[in-house]
Amino acid sequence: MRSNQDNHMIDKYQIEAHTGLAIKILAGQNLRITDIEGGQVVDLVSYSQQNSQEYLSSPRTMDFNNKIYFSSGDVLYSNLSNPMWSIAEDKVGKHTFLFAPCDQKMFEITYGATKPHPNCFDNLSSNLALFGIQPEQIFVPLNIFMNARISENGEIDIHPPRSKAGDFIKLRAEMDMIVGISACSAYKSNDYSFGPIRLEIISR
Repeated sequence: MRSNQDNHMIDKYQIEAHTGLAIKILAGQNLRITDIEGGQVVDLVSYSQQNSQEYLSSPRTMDFNNKIYFSSGDVLYSNLSNPMWSIAEDKVGKHTFLFAPCDQKMFEITYGATKPHPNCFDNLSSNLALFGIQPEQIFVPLNIFMNARISENGEIDIHPPRSKAGDFIKLRAEMDMIVGISACSAYKSNDYSFGPIRLEIISR
């Protein structure tokens, strides 16, 4: 759905619980991701429209920012060391690059699942396939709203997301990209409750 608000064109999408979406975004546009009900983690991956072998990179981003938690003012980099996103505004203040997208094997190993379970990897791969992105090109996503803490001995402790209903992060695109987004289905990451996500691409 497209609307015109305060001289800005806004394309709006809603991602229901356990589902995903892939979209295109242009350099200079903003992507606002809103946790509608609160407590929902989002996985985001992105690829250059000019070269799908250039993708959002967790190690490059952590290296250049010298940190593992990200918020307003931080720049997120590609595997070729080019800026892909700038975090323009953030109501939560903590996002990570620590976890691969959940997949069927993760649910089997971590939660003992014996039947197919909705997961971020399937959400991302099925939607990105529409743009020619292959499953083997899906790497560690930006874990939006993820509340993970690392102890002194290196253990990762997952806590409920800090995002409340209506909280959002706004990312400025620094290049033309294909973006994959999934509403995470991992139980512990989302405090065993799942909700929808709203996306808005904002153009001046």
